[in-house]
Amino acid sequence: MLCFRALISRNLQQYLRRDICAAQSFNFLHRGLATASPHSSGGQTPTNSHSDSLKPKPKATTPLRRSASASIPIRSNPTPTRGDIQTVFTLATAERYLLSRLRTHPDLPARSQTLHESWWIPKWGRKDNEGEIFVFANGSFVCWGLGEDEAKRFAAEVIDRAPGIEVAPLKEVETEELEFVIDPIENTRLQGDLIILGTTSPLSSVQSLPTNLPPMALPEATLLARYAYSQALSRSTALSAIEVSLDDYLTSMARLPHTLSKTGKPGMGRTALIKKLGELMKFRQGLNLNRENFSDVPDFYWAEPELERYFQSMSDALEVKQRTTSVNDKITYAAEAQSMLRQLLTESSTHSMELVIIALIAVEVVIALIRDGPELWQMLVGSKEEVHKEQLT
Repeated sequence: MLCFRALISRNLQQYLRRDICAAQSFNFLHRGLATASPHSSGGQTPTNSHSDSLKPKPKATTPLRRSASASIPIRSNPTPTRGDIQTVFTLATAERYLLSRLRTHPDLPARSQTLHESWWIPKWGRKDNEGEIFVFANGSFVCWGLGEDEAKRFAAEVIDRAPGIEVAPLKEVETEELEFVIDPIENTRLQGDLIILGTTSPLSSVQSLPTNLPPMALPEATLLARYAYSQALSRSTALSAIEVSLDDYLTSMARLPHTLSKTGKPGMGRTALIKKLGELMKFRQGLNLNRENFSDVPDFYWAEPELERYFQSMSDALEVKQRTTSVNDKITYAAEAQSMLRQLLTESSTHSMELVIIALIAVEVVIALIRDGPELWQMLVGSKEEVHKEQLT
């Protein structure tokens, strides 16, 4: 019995040491989550409807606002050829849009059509203030010449009324706001936080621009430039939605290291842990594996270097690549933490099973002693008596 007690004591000490090491490793990984470089995408007010009031992004934390001083010479020195400064407003309402559901929408203008990877609405808004809209499959749309009110009206009257267009609607919508100005004698470019729509280089392929274009609210000459800037803006806003969702996920996991250090248990069952791991996989898939991801340059720009330059300049200004790397790092840290938790749960299950096995062996030994104890005692006592008799003789 002393041997069994020693065996059980050694096993308990061994598993306690392993649990403590696992808790320390998990705390280290959690510190990694906290120190991964964050990107502030701006707070949003929770809303259940796109028509509710939106809290705009803090201008100080929007990447383009850091270079706003570069646009001051354009803003402070108006010229006769330059038009009024207007708004470019981007709104993300879902993880994905099924653009095919817009084809039969009764409230869209008749000349709305597909433009490369977007659904293009050449005119939208009131007659005295019309703009254009690009809707992208990544769950966001970009409005040119329309403010926040018109963007919300489009979401309420078109997006919300198109059955099945939204895949996984966002709990909190994401926005991005810039400005643009039309000046025919300037070159089209991004100047700080201001887009200048002017002259553009001839297209490399005549097939890049659709034939029989409908009347539009903005100049036809810069249509594809607006499309390139819009695609970069839509990616940034969709990335902001992932950043916010991932931050919420990490917040929901933040108490686990504390629980582990206090109780020695993860505080989460195996099923709940697998669900959390599935959420992480969704984040990584949405970030890297979907067709509309944040790493690759769309194929369309391979044949149009000038349009690619517009797209890249906006992506660089919005720090899309750096933010994507930061989100990937956070997901990696979280995945390592989840792996540690899963290993800890597995060891806990193995520990329990081994204790049960030890207990069963101990019970079997006790039963054997009760059943065969008298006979063994008699044999032991009898052998001693025989030895004693032999010694006397």
